[in-house]
Amino acid sequence: MLSLHELNHIKHLNKTMNQLQMKDLNELINLEEPAWDLIKGWLNEATNEYEILPRNSKQAEKELLNTQVTTRSVMGAVIYETGGILIDKGWLRILGSGSERLDRGLSEWNKGKTFENYGEQPLYFLIADDIIGGYFAINAGGIGNEIGKVYYLAQDTLEWECLNIGYSDFLYWALNGDLVKFYEPFRWNNWERDIQKANGNQVYSFVPYLWTKEGENIENIDKKLVPIEENFNLTLDFKEKLNK
Repeated sequence: MLSLHELNHIKHLNKTMNQLQMKDLNELINLEEPAWDLIKGWLNEATNEYEILPRNSKQAEKELLNTQVTTRSVMGAVIYETGGILIDKGWLRILGSGSERLDRGLSEWNKGKTFENYGEQPLYFLIADDIIGGYFAINAGGIGNEIGKVYYLAQDTLEWECLNIGYSDFLYWALNGDLVKFYEPFRWNNWERDIQKANGNQVYSFVPYLWTKEGENIENIDKKLVPIEENFNLTLDFKEKLNK
């Protein structure tokens, strides 16, 4: 059996090897088959309201390097071409490279949550979130059995639920799917007006919590904007304590 020292040494070597194998920017930017052309077609036919947030080119390059996906992929194109995408008046936020109104780049938001150092393999990868503190993530083995599928951590269940779609299908769903049906129990009167008070780093917190019996009626509970970092940590804390 390996000693603790040997295990730590192997872990360190694996981190180093991952970092050494990271591709440079020229390898990640695909000019011949960019997925952005495909995404533009989806945007043209979108049935849900959306807003493409402006990107900062240097930040986009940094995020692409840290995430290590090419612009031939849909995720890479979203990172490189957008500061993020707001869906349905900002109810749903697709993370890109970061922008003034959604000041969280994809890799930046995941660092310290799903991995510690750039180049490491995360157990899951956060890709989007919504105004009610729900989190979408790609499973890499840490949140379920379906590897590569998008899962949703819902506030009313505190469980990772598999949506049985990958990242590309998730983005298409965000643009064209039935969001009204998906979020039906959680849309209160005047939600469209209320969420305009939020920026991309805030979510609504509810008291009583949505996972309690008292929190089942969204109209009868208190709502308050809180930092998303605070909400994410609290959600995982409750999930652990309640053995969800």
